[in-house]
Amino acid sequence: MRTRTLGKSGLVVSELTLGTLSLAGELYGPVEPAEADRTIARARELGVTLFETADVYGATGESMEARLGRVLERDDQAYLVTKGGNDAQNSRKRFDRMFLHRSAARSADRLRRKPDVYLLHHPSVDTLRRGEAVGTLEELMRDGVIAKWGVACGEAAVAEVAIELGAPVIELPYNLFHQDDLNEVASKAVASNVGVLARSPLAYGLLCGTWPADKVFADGDHRRDRWNKDDLTERLRHVAALRPLVHDEVHTLRAAALRFVLANNTVSSCVVGVRNENQLEQNVRAIAKAPPYLSEADLARLPELLGK
Repeated sequence: MRTRTLGKSGLVVSELTLGTLSLAGELYGPVEPAEADRTIARARELGVTLFETADVYGATGESMEARLGRVLERDDQAYLVTKGGNDAQNSRKRFDRMFLHRSAARSADRLRRKPDVYLLHHPSVDTLRRGEAVGTLEELMRDGVIAKWGVACGEAAVAEVAIELGAPVIELPYNLFHQDDLNEVASKAVASNVGVLARSPLAYGLLCGTWPADKVFADGDHRRDRWNKDDLTERLRHVAALRPLVHDEVHTLRAAALRFVLANNTVSSCVVGVRNENQLEQNVRAIAKAPPYLSEADLARLPELLGK
């Protein structure tokens, strides 16, 4: 597994990050606890050093923070990123000082160590501008509750303010179909040496390129509600248009999608969610062979393939 520096956080991390929302079993259907444990352990065997979670992942069983803390307890080469600011009891966001102090302390307890990066989980621009949340994170760093802070952003406007306020790390969605947010802030992120975690690189599995035209999602899978039949048909048409990227050492569309994300030097690590060891190993294999990234020629033809 190749590594990159996570901006001014100073952490040297694997190019792939294991995102644990899928393992929590709440968006795609249940995952056996033993399978989740094996997948986390296998990720370390394959060279993954960065693990991403949130304080609300795994609310119906063992929390993912607790699971990561247990499985990786004695592994000082594994880095843990968690997201906070979620008042699960009242189903709302909270970024006030009192709540963040309690939330970060609970996360550290569950992780059995201070988080290497503690991200505000989708705050608004106004929340960041008020300053209380950022000031609290800086307090938590000084108190040794967290190591570094950052912001998990849903859009470029939030990321831009996070960078302006000195966030060492931001997380943004970025994939072949969703490029604009990161592209909009890339120059500022580079200039400020901000570490960028790129999430949703496979667009909820769409960019794996394995779904049939009559794909039906099971009950309990969030994609069943996210896309109606016509939406999914249109998206699968767009996926088919990307097939020319699969050639030579790029054996699958999954490989093309992950290599596209990692071809962007602004990205520090690519956050990929999986449900089992097999999916994890497929993702690692996808970027393991040289050349590891999408070629300049393929990057140049993307606007044509995407119809732009």
